[in-house]
Amino acid sequence: MTRAAPRTAIIAADPLARAGLASLVTAGGIPVVGQVAPPDDLAETAAIYQPDVFLWDLGWTPDRYLEQIVDFIQPESEVAGPRLLALLPGEEAAATLWQAGVRGLLLRAASQDQLAAALVAVAEGLVVLDPRLPTLLVRAPVENGEALAEPLTPRELEVLQLLAQGLPNKTIARQLQISEHTVKFHVNAILGKLGAQSRTDAVVRASRAGLVLL
Repeated sequence: MTRAAPRTAIIAADPLARAGLASLVTAGGIPVVGQVAPPDDLAETAAIYQPDVFLWDLGWTPDRYLEQIVDFIQPESEVAGPRLLALLPGEEAAATLWQAGVRGLLLRAASQDQLAAALVAVAEGLVVLDPRLPTLLVRAPVENGEALAEPLTPRELEVLQLLAQGLPNKTIARQLQISEHTVKFHVNAILGKLGAQSRTDAVVRASRAGLVLL
């Protein structure tokens, strides 16, 4: 059964950014239910538009919104609000947002396909981290609930994503413009860090950990 595309509300201070993101998201097959400037009360905005996920472009000064986002992600009530995908200008605010509980982080340079896939994943409750963000963020939980002893590198995350698509080493090497020998090296490292016995097992463990990288 095909899942419905997530209803998305776009938040951005710049009206041109809102319009541009709405165009990209809609072209990617994701319905946009609202476009707003950063509101004083995110919970009220969520009640009005009832989105499955917020797409928040933090612009070039994300620090000004951090406290507001923290209050939204960590509400006093136990009722879970809509998911949040944050667009960042760089890696500076990534750690703070991650620690606050934001599990959808992409750089503003993300493509239309990346945005659409990320919105679907975040709406499903999965983790979305731009592979260009610091590896210190990527300590995915394993099946017993503990963190990986060693985080995956950005390149390993790229290889893992392609493994999840069922691609062979030769195709992965061509897409990443590296040698097959290097791909094998990364695959072995991924297996070791995930404690997996095979490529399929690695993908299953990564899926169960809720780790999705775009």
